[in-house]
Amino acid sequence: MGAADFRVGGRIFATLASQSQGYGNLMLTPEQQSEFVAELPDVFVPIAGGWGRMGMTHIRLAAANEDMLAGALRTAWKLRIEKNEKVEKKKRVPTKRKRAPKSRG
Repeated sequence: MGAADFRVGGRIFATLASQSQGYGNLMLTPEQQSEFVAELPDVFVPIAGGWGRMGMTHIRLAAANEDMLAGALRTAWKLRIEKNEKVEKKKRVPTKRKRAPKSRG
């Protein structure tokens, strides 16, 4: 692929995969996406198809100022940190294992 991406804990929260079309991409929740699009529809656009329905959002780089871009990146970054923490917490929770039955013999 070769596109620049932005990661925290090894996981992507934003990319420049659509830079040639003038977009950056943000990984948001559908609710966050809806808020960004409602507030600044000329700057934020849902990515087409299933990715967009999951919250993946284009940011029009030429239309965004530094504050908009920084705020959007911070939102995606915080979401990624929260998701990473949930995964780590889940890994640390010990699960009960069933013991093999004792042999009688």
